[in-house]
Amino acid sequence: MEPPTSGRDFSVRTTPRKRLSEQLPPASRTLPSLPVELPQPDLSPWCEGNVGIPGVHRLTGALPGPHVAITALMHGNEYAGAIVLADLLRRGFAPQRGTLSLIFLNLAAFARFSPQNPIMSRFVDEDMNRLWDITPEKSVSHSSEQARVRQLLPYIETIDRLLDLHSMLWPSGPLMLAGPSEKGVSLASSIGTPSLIVADGGHRAGPRLIDLPHFTNATSATQACLLEAGQHWTWASLKTTQETVRRFLSISEMEKETEHSEAPLTIADVTHRITAHTGNFRFIHPFASGTVIPARGTLIAQDGPDEIRTPYDHCLLVMPNFRTARNHTAVRLARIRS
Repeated sequence: MEPPTSGRDFSVRTTPRKRLSEQLPPASRTLPSLPVELPQPDLSPWCEGNVGIPGVHRLTGALPGPHVAITALMHGNEYAGAIVLADLLRRGFAPQRGTLSLIFLNLAAFARFSPQNPIMSRFVDEDMNRLWDITPEKSVSHSSEQARVRQLLPYIETIDRLLDLHSMLWPSGPLMLAGPSEKGVSLASSIGTPSLIVADGGHRAGPRLIDLPHFTNATSATQACLLEAGQHWTWASLKTTQETVRRFLSISEMEKETEHSEAPLTIADVTHRITAHTGNFRFIHPFASGTVIPARGTLIAQDGPDEIRTPYDHCLLVMPNFRTARNHTAVRLARIRS
């Protein structure tokens, strides 16, 4: 039976005639606490790398196989993934087949991390995960992150399968971002953890690593997906990262890839990327990522004079940002596949 509010999608953004302040309670300015449970790892033994590129470690197995890679520290303050990669290197891990690359991406930003101000070391000059489209006009930029992307890109384009490790600022359950390609969904499904997989088109500000045409081109077998392990600096996020990396390495050692995990998965497609039009974007409730709003037309946020409402029933909220700057992504809305 269809839900009572089913039908044509509701308009996401509307400007009501009455002032929102006359209809709604004031939006809460209380932000979630940001515990720093994980100590910052010592990466000094691994900064040089072993292929002539800082932070890049190439490990080769005895049997033929694909070139797979795990990347961490796209953002300098998201170091749960770096802890896992450093542990693999410390233990002398080596693949049985093919090549495994372990890559620490933004070491310059990581070097700036301070527990007293943990947010400020996300990047040095600009967000590295919006820069994976080196064009002639950008190639002359002198930002630290663009220089690093230019250094890494030729190596990245030799990789067949990639897992990019991230975490989140706000409290949230873990999820996998599969990017715009069904190949990303297939890889995330094979890994099987976390159980929520979100297919999306990235950010207005620029392409992520997993959005590179090298990984999304429909004519190639290359794949990439991105782990959002939960809140930065928590033991729970580290545990999720360890388990996801273990699963990724496990499927990479198989002679034939499994089509999907046996665990139940939820796959959702992003239909709307809500960008803040003003510097006064406010959610009406501190929604956690992964919250499902039952009915279409439900008010979830206000952006200056505009109301933001869910466009359809059972709308999944993906990674709401409670301090959204103007022209940045505030939240993504996704439809769960049946």
